[in-house]
Amino acid sequence: MRTISKWIVAIAAMAAVGGYQSARAAMVGMPRALGPMVKRISFSDYTLPPMAYTQFCIRYKDQCREPKMRFRGGPVHLTAERWDDLKAVNKSVNESIVPEANTEGLAGEKWLIGPSHGDCNDYAVSKRFELLKRGWPARALLLSEVKTTWGEGHLILVVRTSSGDLILDNLTPQIRPWSRAPYRWVRMQTPKNPNFWATLDTRNA
Repeated sequence: MRTISKWIVAIAAMAAVGGYQSARAAMVGMPRALGPMVKRISFSDYTLPPMAYTQFCIRYKDQCREPKMRFRGGPVHLTAERWDDLKAVNKSVNESIVPEANTEGLAGEKWLIGPSHGDCNDYAVSKRFELLKRGWPARALLLSEVKTTWGEGHLILVVRTSSGDLILDNLTPQIRPWSRAPYRWVRMQTPKNPNFWATLDTRNA
């Protein structure tokens, strides 16, 4: 009986070690929470949303619904599972849409979910859509308009987490903190209502 007990303890210990190693593997590359040192995007004044966003809401009404209840929940706690969600969605959307430049200007901005070909707008709204399907709260998935270093308008998805505000971007496979992105910030959705956009105070970037 003692021998059997020893085997049971040994097997349980091996399973525990295996589970711990699997958890550590899942967390590789995951940003660590910095507590009060985390720099977050600060909102400034409310502003009009992009015209293309209004057209997007006409096409995809369910993506722009105002929440019936105002939750006080803050950024999402970034667990290993949540980190896997971000990596999987960022990779799958970046690989599933063939980049196609918009040559028609504002008239050509359609903001489509899951097209075969598209530009930055399509990547951003598709990633938000996929994360919402996985159960992420809308308050943590904010579309943001920025300007690139070469002066081009660009749309990205900002994900608010306990490890800081992270960026999902079609111009890079890396998920990075917002403060490390070489962009000039223009306006972004607000957490309380996706239809309210605001300019940003990025003096602490």
